[in-house]
This record gives sequence, C-alpha cells and structure tokens, in this order.
Amino acid sequence: MNPTLQVTLGALAYIGLKILACAAILVIGWIIAKVIGTLVDKGLAKVRFNHLAQRTGMDRWTGRYTPSGLVGMVVYYALLLFTFQLAFSVFGPNPISNLIDDVIAWLPRLIVACVIIVVAVAIANAVFNVISNALSHFSYGRTVGRIAQVAIIALGAIAALNQAGIATTITTPVLVAILATISGILIVGVGGGLIGPMRSRWERALGRIEEESTRVSAHLKARAAEQETAAALTKARGDTMVQPKYPGETPQDVKPGTKVTAEEAADRLTKKATALRNDMKPGPEL
Repeated sequence: MNPTLQVTLGALAYIGLKILACAAILVIGWIIAKVIGTLVDKGLAKVRFNHLAQRTGMDRWTGRYTPSGLVGMVVYYALLLFTFQLAFSVFGPNPISNLIDDVIAWLPRLIVACVIIVVAVAIANAVFNVISNALSHFSYGRTVGRIAQVAIIALGAIAALNQAGIATTITTPVLVAILATISGILIVGVGGGLIGPMRSRWERALGRIEEESTRVSAHLKARAAEQETAAALTKARGDTMVQPKYPGETPQDVKPGTKVTAEEAADRLTKKATALRNDMKPGPEL
C-alpha cells in the first residue's frame, strides 16, 4: 500500500475516533445534565423553595418558569457547558474550548451576582414592610417604604453587575452621574434660587408632620379609651356574678351596686372616645 495513502487513512481514522468520542461524551453528558436538572427542580419544589420565592417576591422575575424550574434549568445548562468543555477537549487546544473555559471560569461570578440580587430583594422587601407598618398611621408611610425598597434594589443590581463584570464601564459612571446630579441639585437649589420654594415646602412638610402626629396621638388615645371601656364592661359583667348556693344559705351578689357604677364609668369612657374621634381631622396633603 502506498505510504501516503496509509498515512491519510490513519489520520482519517484518528479523526473519526475523536469525533465518535466527542459525540459519545455529548450524548452521555446531555442525558446526565437533563436528569440532574430535573432532580434539582423536583427537590427544590419539595422543600418549598417556590413558596419561599413567592414570599420574597422573586417569583415575579422568573417569567414563565417556576423558581425551582428556573434553578433546575440553570443547573442543566451549566452541566451542558462542562459537557461541551470535556467533549471538545478531545481535539486538543482549540478556540471553542478556550471560549468554553472562559465562560466556565465566569460562572462563579455569575452565581455570586445572583445571590446578591436575591439578598438585595429580600432586604428591600423586609425594609418596605417594616417602614410601611411602622408609619402606617401616616399618609406617606408606604411612599417612604417604597422609595427605600427601590433604592436598595437599585444598589443591589449595580453591585451584582459589578460582581459579574457586566457593563462596569457603564454602571459605575451612571451611578456617579446620578449622585453628582443629586448633589448639584441640592447645592444649587438649596443654596441658590430654590431657597424660598424650599423654605415654604419644608414649612408645609413640617406642618403636615405635626398634624399627622397630633392625629395619630388622638387615634392612640381613642384606642386606649376604647380598651378601658371594654375592660370596664367586662368588669361589670364579672362583678354581677352570683355566688354558688351553699347549704343553708341563699344566693347573693358578690358586690351589690357595682353594676351601676361600672356602667356609668363605661358610658363616660365611651363619650370620651367619641369626642376624641370627632376631634381627629385629616391633614391637608402636601
């Protein structure tokens, strides 16, 4: 046989074996990735991961996937990347293998960025609930809570993008520009032409806060009066109980005449609570 033909056939057979090995690795790796992704999805669903995501509000960002299904899909594609890396490494150093190696090396940063987003959203929701409940008696309570929530999520998103190395040349200057704009508005506005409007605005705001505080104080006093009324009525009912009849004795009240006194006190407390509620007036909006 011609030596040149023999060398060519040997090279073709060698390449064919590499192609078969690559195909076998791809098929086996695809099956393993599919099975593991499904197991992750079902396992997270059993441990109520979807319920946790719903409580933290993360289910709004998963699209048509369930939170556990999305995590299972991420695991599936991550395993596929490792499968492609192993399969193309059969052919030795090549551009495709180098690209896959770079993507795999970037995956830990992506995972940390996702964790940052999840933690930021959870903290933002907790802060919103705390502020809105603490200021529930004020008309601006939910607005303040929503502003704090959006600010925390924005900072978390910027931190996640920086961690992942995505658009760092854009996010950092944008953040600096926003902070510089706010600082410039405060410096020029408060120190310049907006002194008069800012003064009147602050006066209205402080007046509104004082009115809100008075209204909340009156509301709390009315609630306390209602509780005292309820306690007095309960005491009145309890004081009119009749002692059990002992042998040779007739039933008698524990405290005769207490019922009338308790009812009069309850009436006075009810009138006091009504007067306090009538004094409560909603303050004008800013």
